[in-house]
Amino acid sequence: MTRSRSSRSRSKRRSGGLRPWLGWALKLGLVGLVVLAGFAVYLDAVVQEKFSGKRWTVPAKVYARPLELFVGLKLAKDDFLTELDALGYRREAVTGPGSVAVSGNSVDLQTRGFQFYEGAEPSQRIHVRFSGDFVAGLNQADGSDLAVARLEPLLIGGLYPAHQEDRILIKLDQVPPYLVDTLVAVEDREFFHHFGVSPKSIARAFWINATSGQLLQGGSTLTQQLVKNFYLTNERSLTRKATEAMMAVLLELHYDKREILEAYLNEVFLGQDGQRAVHGFGLASQYFFSQPLSELKLHQVALLVGMVKGPTYYNPRRNPERALERRNLVLDVLVEQGVVTAEEAEAAKQKPLGVTPRGSMADSSYPAFLDLVKRQLRQDYREEDLTEEGLRIFTSFDPILQLKAESALNESFKRISGSKGADQMEAAMVVTNPETGEIQALIGSRQPRFAGFNRALDAVRPIGSLIKPVIYLTALERPSQYTLTSWLSDEPFSIKGQDGQVWKPQNYDHKAHGTIYLYQGLANSYNLSTAKLGLELGVPNVLKTMERLGVSREWPAYPSMLLGAGALSPMEVTSMYLTLANGGFNTPLRGIRSVLTADGEPLKRYPFQIQQRFDPGAIYLVQNAMQRVMREGTGRSVYNQLPRSLTLAGKTGTTNDSRDSWFAGFSQDLLAVVWMGRDDNGQTPFTGATGALQVWTGFMRKADPLPLDMPLPDNVTQAWIDAYTGQGSDPSCPNAVQMPYIRGSEPPPGTACGIQAPVDSVMDWVRGWLQ
Repeated sequence: MTRSRSSRSRSKRRSGGLRPWLGWALKLGLVGLVVLAGFAVYLDAVVQEKFSGKRWTVPAKVYARPLELFVGLKLAKDDFLTELDALGYRREAVTGPGSVAVSGNSVDLQTRGFQFYEGAEPSQRIHVRFSGDFVAGLNQADGSDLAVARLEPLLIGGLYPAHQEDRILIKLDQVPPYLVDTLVAVEDREFFHHFGVSPKSIARAFWINATSGQLLQGGSTLTQQLVKNFYLTNERSLTRKATEAMMAVLLELHYDKREILEAYLNEVFLGQDGQRAVHGFGLASQYFFSQPLSELKLHQVALLVGMVKGPTYYNPRRNPERALERRNLVLDVLVEQGVVTAEEAEAAKQKPLGVTPRGSMADSSYPAFLDLVKRQLRQDYREEDLTEEGLRIFTSFDPILQLKAESALNESFKRISGSKGADQMEAAMVVTNPETGEIQALIGSRQPRFAGFNRALDAVRPIGSLIKPVIYLTALERPSQYTLTSWLSDEPFSIKGQDGQVWKPQNYDHKAHGTIYLYQGLANSYNLSTAKLGLELGVPNVLKTMERLGVSREWPAYPSMLLGAGALSPMEVTSMYLTLANGGFNTPLRGIRSVLTADGEPLKRYPFQIQQRFDPGAIYLVQNAMQRVMREGTGRSVYNQLPRSLTLAGKTGTTNDSRDSWFAGFSQDLLAVVWMGRDDNGQTPFTGATGALQVWTGFMRKADPLPLDMPLPDNVTQAWIDAYTGQGSDPSCPNAVQMPYIRGSEPPPGTACGIQAPVDSVMDWVRGWLQ
């Protein structure tokens, strides 16, 4: 009895002691549930706020000009195919958008639809026939003539936010066949059946990892992967994993599988392009294949899906064998899951990886031009608009001309590589359309694909003899005083400045050339006669002419400015020469044509502007003299490589001690300015003729421009003169030549032949000219 009462007493004490602990445990459990519920509510708000709002910051995309085809267009077939290759067109039977077939001088292709500023342009099948370097025929699929066809523009870059993420947003209905099935089969077979987490997958992964003794497989669903990439960090901890699972369940409570899948396709990380992170299958398709995602075939889809497991480890450019093995494993999984047949998988395995090489046009690395675009855009848009809103920027950039400019520069540097000091030289080049002022190619460094100091925009260097056409234009605007055959004195002189310094210019060859025709001074770039002419005109008047040509920089009116002591950037030089090339019409340089929103809505257009600033007659005479620079003066070496039937105009420029080598010249459809020199302003072994002109000539040889065709202005007449004396002559005389004059300034007609020339230097020159 005593023992029994003692046992009951001990039992009561134990139960009495447990009750407080159970109570505390219950209370703590309730508190935990409340905290967990509160945390769940917080996570739910986080999930919905980001997923329902603006999910991504999308950088602005910058496009080249679209190639417009029409009969008569000057376009070589090889250049056309180069651009199609850059756009990712496939050489195969034409069965859909992005395919092309070549047969002799004919090219059949199906274009891709594209949203332009003017509206959407549908995909269409076309036939293009070439004859020489021109489009000779353009037809639709049914054989009917087509007035014009426009290709989609090449994507040349983007304006990225600080975190350097990039993506091309896609819709689920834009994905190619097999992509969704392949992704689900490889990454999450239960995707369409689980509620965000998959207990079966977790158990399978746990068993495989436990039995193997190493981490071989994860149990994350696609939804969990999306949550980790979209909301969380890469921290490895149980807390983060639990948060990920909870957020995955919440995500699936609010959004359907299609929305989640579409978000995954746009978010998944698939590679690194320098500092730019490649997110989403849309951008990965362009980055690795230079093709829109919708055009990918089974073997390409398998490669991209296989890379999800490890984008760096399976990078097909760095580790092609590893990537090929992974791709083929994915194809085997598709057979196992019944997505494709064994025959389809085997055919896909026979295909190469097919990724584009690095450094090709499709690489979209044009830092100098993109720098120009950014500077122009920042005048109208905030930084966040450019890096987050997915704007679409359409430009005048011509990838074919850019490629040719880079090639010419590279060849020139290879040719001079053995010269003293050549390794320290840098270069810049600007290519424009002289009629529109649109910048078509831009080089800011001798290594044009690397971002850095943009010499085309920012290298402000003395321009040397490039200023001379400005002086002669100032003179020829006074036809009662100066014509192309006015006499100039090319003799030594000196002048004392306001500071007491004596300025005593010299010719490059350290010789005087006596009495010469006015146009000879420009053609041969004589300093003595040019400086004397500039002083006669007045230095301030010459600088005013320069301002009218489009240069806003203020220079002191020192005599040395007449021989190019003033400094400009290559872009400023281009602006000046553009007015000379365009008949006296000033056109602001521009690189942007229009801007669209991410949804394709027109936002802003940058229209063509033009203003007449010079009399066409005076410009015509200057162009005539600049043609003589190329035919008989400092630019004559150009015709060692180009046909003499190609009419060109230009001017060399060399500064003191050959520190800067310049050339600016134009044809009917191309104006190009080249600068070469050293960043430290050191001496170089090149003049304008032996340095920059050689790059310019190489570019023109590749670009094959149209010859300069200057219509005779109404106020200009052609007069017959004696080549030795400049006096009027009968056309039948043996030394008679025609020269242009502003009407009323031409010499009176002459009849006598054989008059002795009063100036020996003119006779010597004319004998060579007539030959």
